[in-house]
Amino acid sequence: MAYENIILDINEGIATITFNRPKALNALNGELLQEFSQALDEVAGNEDIRVLVLTGSGNKAFVAGADISEIAKCNSLQAKRFARTGQDAIGKLEALAIPVIAAVNGFALGGGSEMALACDFIYASENAMFGLPEINLGIIPGFGGTQRLPRLIGKNLAKEMIFTGKMISAAEAREIGIANKVCTPEDLMAEVMKTARSIASKGRVSLRAAKEAVNRGFNVDLATGCNIEIDAFALCLASPDAKEGTSAFLEKRKADFKSSLDG
Repeated sequence: MAYENIILDINEGIATITFNRPKALNALNGELLQEFSQALDEVAGNEDIRVLVLTGSGNKAFVAGADISEIAKCNSLQAKRFARTGQDAIGKLEALAIPVIAAVNGFALGGGSEMALACDFIYASENAMFGLPEINLGIIPGFGGTQRLPRLIGKNLAKEMIFTGKMISAAEAREIGIANKVCTPEDLMAEVMKTARSIASKGRVSLRAAKEAVNRGFNVDLATGCNIEIDAFALCLASPDAKEGTSAFLEKRKADFKSSLDG
């Protein structure tokens, strides 16, 4: 499918979605969110894809936020619809069975930070800036920022960012646990793809099980979480991934995972 506001590229088991509104610093409008949701459906339906990478076009922004020119025209009902559209798309991203890496190559503000927070982890360039500045517009985050950020960095730090609307650097984002790694702008995509290729070389069944076990177990008590892990472990062991992985280990060779979810 052809897209106007994003670019979808698939290569060797790695899909890359690039937000592509560089003149608007890749701001999220209704059309982009609709295309993004459709692209996620395309990714989810392709069993050859093992990893998804998100990034922004140009060298200034990952996503600079929601499109203010669109928000400014909204009445309360339209605002609710716009927030729901964004949350549905970002929720679909978070629910993907495959690992998702955000390659934050500049401003990740408002909806941009919210988009990145829904990924499994973030690599950031040294010039990246994170923030939820909606308070400066007399509004609050609407795409999940008030919920995901406290879960990641704790309530107090999240409240400070949300109440002040301040931006933080990539280095500070790394320090407080938003970003996993900070790279030079020139090295960002190479580092992301190095990690993506490493993940893509693993078994699809075990990747899905690992992500599901972490996500489902995160907000339950330890005993329940451990039972989720037991079930996922048992299902993995019955899969071709486990047969290939254990055989490769015993035969002292590199595993070659080829299984599908039906295998």
